[in-house]
Amino acid sequence: MRKNIEQNKLEQIILTHFPEETPPYHFKRIPTGRFNDSFFVSTDSRELVLRIAPPQNTGLIFYEKNMMAQEPGLHKIIREQTDISVPDIYVYDTSHSVIDSDYLIMEKIDGTAATDASFLSQEQWDKVLYQVGGYLRELHSITGRKYGYLGEHHPMEPQRDWGSAFGIMWEKLVNQIMEVEGYSKEEGDFFLKLLDNAKEIFRHNPPSSLLHMDVWHQNIIVDESGSVTGIIDWDRALWGDVEIEFAVLDYCGISEPAFWEGYGITRNFSYEAQIRNVFYLLYEIQKYIIIYATRRHNPSTMEQYRNHAFALAQKLME
Repeated sequence: MRKNIEQNKLEQIILTHFPEETPPYHFKRIPTGRFNDSFFVSTDSRELVLRIAPPQNTGLIFYEKNMMAQEPGLHKIIREQTDISVPDIYVYDTSHSVIDSDYLIMEKIDGTAATDASFLSQEQWDKVLYQVGGYLRELHSITGRKYGYLGEHHPMEPQRDWGSAFGIMWEKLVNQIMEVEGYSKEEGDFFLKLLDNAKEIFRHNPPSSLLHMDVWHQNIIVDESGSVTGIIDWDRALWGDVEIEFAVLDYCGISEPAFWEGYGITRNFSYEAQIRNVFYLLYEIQKYIIIYATRRHNPSTMEQYRNHAFALAQKLME
C-alpha cells in the first residue's frame, strides 16, 4: 500500500471514465486494504470502489504480479454461474495514463466488511458462516480442465493434473523465499525435497474447482441482520483441489461448524488428506516470509513465520 496518492490523480481517474459525473468527488480510503490501494468513491449519483494495484517493485509473490487482470473474467463467471453476489466491474484500466498502476472501478456492495461488523451476535455470525459455506459449495462446483493459476496474469503454465500444478506452485514459492534470503539454499532444498518425498499423496485426482483462496472476515460483506451481501477480492483465485481452500479457511477462522453445515459436504479427514492439509497450510504460511522480508520490512515477524513453517514441516517428518 502506498502512503499517499494525490487527490487530483484520484479525481482524474473518475473523470476519465465517468465524465458525466460532476465534481467534487469524495474519496474515503478503505483502511483494511493490505495489498491494493482501495477507496470508496461517492459522486452525485454513484457509489463506487476504486482499487489501484501496487507498483510491480514492491516485493510481490510470484502469483501476485498483475493478478488484478483475472478479476473481470472471474466476476463474469461467478455472476453467471452462482448466486454469489460479487461487484459489477465497470472499468479495468491498464493504460497507466493517469497513474503508474492498473486499476479497477466497480460497484459498491451495500453492507459492512465482517471485520467491522461488531454488531453481529454469535447467532448472526453463525448465519453468516452458513451462507458463506453454501456460496463456496456453489463456487467449487465450477470446474475447469486444467489446474493452477489460470488467469490472465499467467504466473505459471496450466497443468493437466493437480499434483503437477501444486508442485510448480510450491517450487516457485520456495525459490522466491530463497531469493529474498528467507531460507538458505540448504533450507530451501529441504522444503523442496519435503514435497518431492510426498508427491504420491497429491495424485488423488481432484476436480479442478474454482477457489477464492482469500475468504476471511475482511472479504465477507454483511448487513445488520447477518445476511451476506457480497464476497469480494477474487484476485488470488486458483483452480485446483478444494482441500487447499479449506486449509486457508482453517487459518482464517472461517472453518467453523456453521460453515460446514452450509457447505453441506463432509470433509475428508483421511490420513492422506491430513498430510495434504499440512502442506497446504505451509503454502499459506510461507508466503508471509516473503511479505515481511520485502514489502513490510519486518525481520522479527518474518522469523516468526519461518519458525512456524519449520514447526509444520517437523509434523510431516514424525
